[in-house]
Amino acid sequence: MGQTDSQFKAFIRVMLETLREINEETPNPKLKKLIENLQKTLED
Repeated sequence: MGQTDSQFKAFIRVMLETLREINEETPNPKLKKLIENLQKTLED
């Protein structure tokens, strides 16, 4: 059985929160770009 849209978006939100925390502690341009791309995924 596959994931629903809402399940996928919930997973992305959890991952984004964690990645943002990591990026605050140790800023990284590649991580920032990943965060931006994941945020765009949620907005689409």
